[in-house]
Amino acid sequence: MRKTAYFILVFCGFWFCKAQNQLWKGYFSYSDVRDLAESETRIYAACETAVFSKHLSTNEIKTMNTVDGLSGQVISSIFHSTSTNRTFIGHENGLLIMINEQTGALSLLVGIRDQTGGIPPNKKKINDIYEFNQKLYISCDFGLVEFKLTDFTFGDTFYISPTGSQTEVLQTTVLDNQLYAVTKNFGIRKGDLSNPNLINFNAWQTFDGGFWSKITTFNNQLVAINTNNVVYRFNGNVPVQVVALGQPGIDIRGRNANLIITTNNRVYVFNESFGQTALIAQNQIQEIDSNFTSATIINSTIFIGTENNGVVEVSISNLSQQTILLPQGPSRNNIFSINIAPSGTLWAVYGDYNQFNNPYPLDSYGISKFSNEEWLNIPYEELLGAKSIVRITVNPNDENQVYASSYFSGLLKLENDVVTTLYNNSNSGLESLVIPGNPAYGPDIRVEQSAFDKNGNLWVSNGLIAKMIKVLKANGEWQSYDVSSVLSGFTSNNRMSVDKNGTKWLATLDEGVIAFNENYNNKVLKIAEGQNEGNLPSNAAQAVTIDNRNQLWIGTRRGLRILSSVDRFINQDELTTSSIIINDEGLAQELLFGQFITDIAVDGSNNKWVGTADSGVFLFSSNGQQTIYRFTTSNSPLPSNTINDIEINGITGEVFIATAKGMVSFKGTSTKPKDNLKDVYVYPNPVRPGFEGTVKVSGLTSKANVKITDIEGNLVHEVISQGGTIEWDTKAFGKYKVASGVYMIFISTDDALDTTVKKVMIIR
Repeated sequence: MRKTAYFILVFCGFWFCKAQNQLWKGYFSYSDVRDLAESETRIYAACETAVFSKHLSTNEIKTMNTVDGLSGQVISSIFHSTSTNRTFIGHENGLLIMINEQTGALSLLVGIRDQTGGIPPNKKKINDIYEFNQKLYISCDFGLVEFKLTDFTFGDTFYISPTGSQTEVLQTTVLDNQLYAVTKNFGIRKGDLSNPNLINFNAWQTFDGGFWSKITTFNNQLVAINTNNVVYRFNGNVPVQVVALGQPGIDIRGRNANLIITTNNRVYVFNESFGQTALIAQNQIQEIDSNFTSATIINSTIFIGTENNGVVEVSISNLSQQTILLPQGPSRNNIFSINIAPSGTLWAVYGDYNQFNNPYPLDSYGISKFSNEEWLNIPYEELLGAKSIVRITVNPNDENQVYASSYFSGLLKLENDVVTTLYNNSNSGLESLVIPGNPAYGPDIRVEQSAFDKNGNLWVSNGLIAKMIKVLKANGEWQSYDVSSVLSGFTSNNRMSVDKNGTKWLATLDEGVIAFNENYNNKVLKIAEGQNEGNLPSNAAQAVTIDNRNQLWIGTRRGLRILSSVDRFINQDELTTSSIIINDEGLAQELLFGQFITDIAVDGSNNKWVGTADSGVFLFSSNGQQTIYRFTTSNSPLPSNTINDIEINGITGEVFIATAKGMVSFKGTSTKPKDNLKDVYVYPNPVRPGFEGTVKVSGLTSKANVKITDIEGNLVHEVISQGGTIEWDTKAFGKYKVASGVYMIFISTDDALDTTVKKVMIIR
C-alpha cells in the first residue's frame, strides 16, 4: 500500500496581506533565530514565529509575521530553493509554508500537519528540508516526506526503520543517487533513488548503525556528526575523524568550498581538504551573550543565528568586523503583560506564574518599551536582580516614573528608563510570604498589580500575607492594610483596579474579589463563588475592570460577572454580581459560560475586549448583548488563542493583544472622546481607487452628531459617536457606494454649543 502525505494547499497571497494590513499590525520578536537559509540575493532567518531577511546588495531588511500570512506556529526549519525561487518554512506541528519570492504570495501546505494514519500530532515536527532533482526531502519526527517542485504537491511518505515503523528522521542528503537519512534510533539509513519501490521499507539499508545527529554532503563525501559530538567524513563506508567538537553539533552544512559546523558556542569552517580555516567562539562576538543555533557562509561572510540576538554577520578575513542583524521588536514573543501610558508609550514584561500563581522556575527577563516606533529593551542585568516581572504601572502624572511588579523580588522603580530602586521587605512596607516550619525561607515577595489613585498614591497588591494591600504614598511613606478578616486563608493576588471613589478591587487566586477603601473606616468586602456569597462562577478571579459607566466587570476562570455599580460598595455590606444573559438562536445563554477569562479591556465606546486562555479574543458591545468581533488564529493574524493581556491606546484606538506567541494590534475606532472639536481630523483623505477600508472621523466629543452630505447637500450618512472616532463605509446609508466627489462632514456636540465642518474627497 502506498503511504502518501495527502496534499492540501491553502493560498494566502496578496489579497490576504492587503486585507489584513489595513487593520492589523504585528509586534514580534526576531531575536530567537532557529535556522538560516540563503538565496543568491538574500539571507533568511527563521525565528520562533516570524521570519526576516536581508538583501545582500542593498542591505534592505524585510520582516514577515502573522499579519503577512504566517501561521503563528513555532518554526523549526527554513530552506530556500534556488531552482524555483521559493522559500519553505517548516513548523513543529508539521505545517509547511511556501513563499514565492517573486510575487510574495504565501501558500500553506498542510499535508503533513493534517496527515492521519496513526501519526500523533506531537510527532509531525519538520526537522530539515533537503532538495535534490526537483524534489524536497522533508525530515519529520515520524519519517521522511517527499515534496515535488515540478507541480508543488506532496509525494510519498517513507517509513524507513528496519521494521517499517515510524522513526524520527533528523536530516538527509544525497550522494551518488543514494538518499542518506540520519535517524534517531536506527543509525544512518540509505535508499537508492533509482529504485521505483523505495516506499517499501525493505528497500532501505543500514549504512551505519551508530548513533548520529546530523549529515551533509561536502566535496563528494558524506560528513556526519555522531552523538558523541565527533565529526566524521566517510571514505566509502569507513568513517574518518575530522574534529572532536566537545559539545553537541547542532548544525552542519556544505556551502561551495566551505563546510560549516555549529555548536552552542562555536562555529567551525573547513576547506575542501578538511583543513580548519576559521573558528569563531561566542566570546569573540561583541555585545552579545547568546548561544548559537546555526551558521552559513555567503561569499566571504559568515552569518550566525543566535538564541537571543538575531543574526551576527562576521567577515571571514577580519573576525573583528561584525554586524548584528536584528529587526525592531520586543525581546521575547511570550509577553505576559503590557501597559500603555496616556501618551501612547507601551511597556511590556515577560515574567509569569503558572495556574497556581507559582512563579517557579523564576524568570530572568528584562523590560521592553515601545515609543515613537522604536523599541528599547532593558536587559535583566539592569534590573537589580528582580525576577519574574509580571506587571508595569506608569505614573499618569509623570510618565518618566514607572513601577514594575516582581512576583518574587518586590517592586522596581524606574526613572527615565533607568532602574533606581528595588523595594522589598528590607526597605519598604512590602512583606515576604512565610512558610510555617521553614523560617529560613525567603524573602519571597509576591507583588502583582499596582495602581495609582487620583491623589498620586501607588497602591500595591502583596500576596500570601495578611496585610496584602499596601500603599506607597505620594510623600514616600508606606502603609499596610489587613484584609484577612474576609479571607479563609492567605491567598495569591492577581490584578487590581482603583475606582473613582478610591475603592481598591483586587482579584485573587482562590478568594474571589476583595474590595477595600481606607476612607470608609478601612471597610473591606468580598465577592465570592455561590449565590449567597456574591454569585461569582469561580473564586479564581483573573481580572477586575471598571468600565466607563462605573460598572465592575469581573473575569474568572469559569466565566464572567458584572457588579452594576462600584458605588454599591459605599452603602452596602454585601455585593452580588450578575451574569449577562443573551439570546442565542432563541435560547437564553450565559455570556462566556465556563470560559477561562484572562483579561478585560474597555475602549472609548465602552465596548469590552475580553481575552481568554484558549478561545482568542471577543469584542462585545457596552452591555455585552452583541458580539461585534471574535478573533482567533483561524480568522485573524492572532498568533495564538492564548491571550495574556489586552491594552488600548486611547489616543489612536489601537488595541494591543499580547499572546503566548507574539503581540499584534487591531486598529479600532473606539478612541477616547475629546472635550471639544478643535482636533477633529478625517483619514484617509483623499480616498483613492481600490481602497476597501472605511473613512474615520477622529477627535470627536462623546455623543457628537456627525452628518455627511454630498456637495449638493444630500444626506448620505448620519451617526452619533460613542467614543472619539466614528467610521463610514463610504456608502449611502449602507446601501451603495457613493460616487466620486467631495463630501461635507458636519459635526456638532450633543449640546450643539460646538460645531465644525470637514471635507473628504472620494475618488473611485
